[in-house]
Amino acid sequence: MGSVRIAVFVISVSSWFAPLLLLTTACPYNSIFSFGDSLADTGNLYLISPSDHCLSPPYGQTFFHHPSGRCSDGRLIVDFIAEWLGIPLLKPYLAMKKSGGLEDWNAERGVNFAVAGATALDSSFFEERGIPIPYNYSLSVQLNWFKEFLHAFCNSSNDCHEVVANSLFLMGEIGGNDFNYPLFQRRSIVEFKTYVPHVINAIASAANELIDLGARTLMVPGNLPLGCSAIYLTMYETMDKNQYDQDGCLKWLNEFAKDYNQKLQTEINRLQELHPYANIIYADYYNAALSLYNHPTNFGFTGLKICCGMGGLYNYNESVNCGNPGAIACDDPSQCIGWDGVHLTEAAYRLIAQGLINGPYSRPQFNTLCFLNVSSAHFRSLI
Repeated sequence: MGSVRIAVFVISVSSWFAPLLLLTTACPYNSIFSFGDSLADTGNLYLISPSDHCLSPPYGQTFFHHPSGRCSDGRLIVDFIAEWLGIPLLKPYLAMKKSGGLEDWNAERGVNFAVAGATALDSSFFEERGIPIPYNYSLSVQLNWFKEFLHAFCNSSNDCHEVVANSLFLMGEIGGNDFNYPLFQRRSIVEFKTYVPHVINAIASAANELIDLGARTLMVPGNLPLGCSAIYLTMYETMDKNQYDQDGCLKWLNEFAKDYNQKLQTEINRLQELHPYANIIYADYYNAALSLYNHPTNFGFTGLKICCGMGGLYNYNESVNCGNPGAIACDDPSQCIGWDGVHLTEAAYRLIAQGLINGPYSRPQFNTLCFLNVSSAHFRSLI
């Protein structure tokens, strides 16, 4: 897909953010640099752990018609953003590195450093607390990969400054696994609440470093509504109906995610004040996803039951993950919000991406930073 040309579209932005300067060097977005975990990984996990259940059928069945390295039935949020910008779907960094193609990278392509299972904090943080982490591909590791890539790319006489300034940096989602791992161990919420400032500091530090390296537009997502995930609805099932909200989600987990997201937004506001020449966008994954759980039938969904699993109230079984023998995928994943108990379906990711790009789930609203010269029909075909 060819690059879409973008012109600057200057608007008034509310005082939610510090004064924002829309730089011509920030548009067009010729490429995307993506960091994060399984919500953004487009294949790095495959190079690390090819036996992971995310890499087996029926993963990828909806769009790619085979496992693509994505932990979903099809495309992810980053894929829809790339398509909307006219950028090819991002290649995983480790695949590019393995093929020796870093120096030949095309400025109209992107690079994905995200790894499924990655944390914002280094594994040593969790090891000190007795929480096992399968591998250390934390945000700092991914940032070092970006520097490694930049070094190789710049040494091939490319205009690094222009490429970095004209790119969109998608900072995750990252940080969710920093809470998932202790939740899997049923650690106390009192304990992992103490992790919040450390996680936010890791994300802010990475954003600061990217801006110092020349990044001008960053999108920083918050966490999803954890209390609506089938894995936690199954693990923390209770007979106490007061623990659930009107949609059947666990209130205490969603309250935790909301509190974390509010603290992250406060830090993003602080970063924006420190860097008035950068655009730092908060991507509200929480409310974008929650709107689907609030009114599932409005979007053609059936509710909290996931597509790929085995048995139980939510079709989730801790001992039979999607991709393993015994797990069965539903006939039509587009009718489900959840795909495998942790990750969402392509249909849900498409709607979240639409809410981020076209409003109202990004602050400042993403599509107001640049006016894209695409027809409404073309936009609808992508989103």
